[in-house]
Amino acid sequence: MRDETLFISDLHLTAARPETVARFLTFASQRASQSASLVILGDLFDVYLGDDDLSSPYREVRDHLRQLTHQGVSISLQHGNRDFLIGTDFERATGVRLLADEEVLNLHGEDTLVTHGDLLCTDDQGYQIARTRVRAPEWKARALGKPLWMRRLYARWYRYKSGIDKGGKTPEIMDANPDAILDMAERHGVKRLIHGHTHRPGVHQHQTVSGNLERLVLPEWDGREWVLVMNTQGWHRETPEGEFL
Repeated sequence: MRDETLFISDLHLTAARPETVARFLTFASQRASQSASLVILGDLFDVYLGDDDLSSPYREVRDHLRQLTHQGVSISLQHGNRDFLIGTDFERATGVRLLADEEVLNLHGEDTLVTHGDLLCTDDQGYQIARTRVRAPEWKARALGKPLWMRRLYARWYRYKSGIDKGGKTPEIMDANPDAILDMAERHGVKRLIHGHTHRPGVHQHQTVSGNLERLVLPEWDGREWVLVMNTQGWHRETPEGEFL
């Protein structure tokens, strides 16, 4: 097993995208099994309605994650805006560790801040208001208290409404805000930030009060995705099959 950490985000796994599900399951059973740890920075699923939904692909994904943790791979997972209802039953069933929305990980001696990325998109004020509402414990308890069939109907309506709302927003509004990036990094005192969510992958350099900040943005899994690999030599990008990019 290699002394390295793999980072992925925004897979949006769903039965409607069987090819993406298949790529992830292959990645989990092959490339990820060779690593020491795997960090999933949110939106593993396109929609997640509760730990009691054991339909496909949730069942298969849980099985593969459990196999990885049983093999000794440490897996950490952050909630995304699509799967924030992942709960403790999922955590226990898979051996995955749920992270806070902002978490500092020590990677080979260097502190690195990880977050899904939606908290950085402060220009999208409507989304931030809705996010605060649905992340409240009371809202989640009410949602999970409804029958699964009702949650599925609600999810269809929400996706339809979300698509309409996005159509009226510019890409800049839905991107990470520069001030929010600097504020989050400075609050945690880090020189590296990794996130996803925006579907605008890249490597960025920012100047903070305490020095340079490296920001690594992970891609959506859309057939052109890559995996961020960190080890004692630094970081590089690979395909899910393990080929260097």
